[in-house]
Amino acid sequence: MTRVVVVGSINMDLVTLASRFAAPGETLLGERFLTVHGGKGANQAVAAARLGAQVALVGAVGDDAFGTQLREGLTREGVSLEHVATIPDCGSGTASITVAEGDNHIIVVPGANARVTPAQVEAAQSVLASADAILVQMEIPLESVEATLRLGQRLGKPVILNPAPARRVPTDWLTLARYLTPNQHELAILLGADTQEDFRTLMQRAPAPVVLTRGAEGAWYRESGEPIHQAGFPVQAVDTTGAGDTFNAALAVFLPEGLPQAVRKACAAAALSVTRLGAQGGMPARAELDAFLARAA
Repeated sequence: MTRVVVVGSINMDLVTLASRFAAPGETLLGERFLTVHGGKGANQAVAAARLGAQVALVGAVGDDAFGTQLREGLTREGVSLEHVATIPDCGSGTASITVAEGDNHIIVVPGANARVTPAQVEAAQSVLASADAILVQMEIPLESVEATLRLGQRLGKPVILNPAPARRVPTDWLTLARYLTPNQHELAILLGADTQEDFRTLMQRAPAPVVLTRGAEGAWYRESGEPIHQAGFPVQAVDTTGAGDTFNAALAVFLPEGLPQAVRKACAAAALSVTRLGAQGGMPARAELDAFLARAA
């Protein structure tokens, strides 16, 4: 069983379904509203657990009703919460998501996620030391992202940095990652480049190996030499929320099988995830992924 540690955010997603996106200043009647457990860290932890990994999460929730619900949901998924703090007098993180036209718009309010500290990451050293792969994103303070990268290097563990939401960080941080997993826009921001520049050129300029997601097209990956394409798996998309998180989780879970196989399985898992509503709602179980890959063979 692969052991995965995720350092990242935990949110309650407030999801509105609509026939289209509202224009600026426009009031539009929606079709449905629901609350869904989310946050990039929690999403990746849940996806990895469903794919058969032993998963621990490092993060924080508020001492509110959302925090209680989020903890209960993660516990049901089998995620270890030993290093998830409950922050007094603080709200849990939220993400307001509008789903329309097969796509989504998202606004995140960090809440307790902004209180994840480097000290908390260091306190989880024994858990990170037992990991086969470590996942970290950028919905927590950047100093805690750096602490995760540096601790992973000290421990000799592969850290997958999912640079979302994209922000510029010092180049020496990026060299600490075993893999960067951006989309084209995120990679351009990381490198301070033009977002219209060819993504394959950007991949070759990156200071660490890159696994770049391209939506329905699949993914491209490069450790050395020319980038290699892994084709996507055609499906009928219902909701793309959480597809990137599913991809990253699968990449971590299957990394011991080698990068090409891990990328292929990550593309398949991400494809399955968009066929159902909700970030965590669409994340496949291991048996579903195995059956999907068998049909695609």
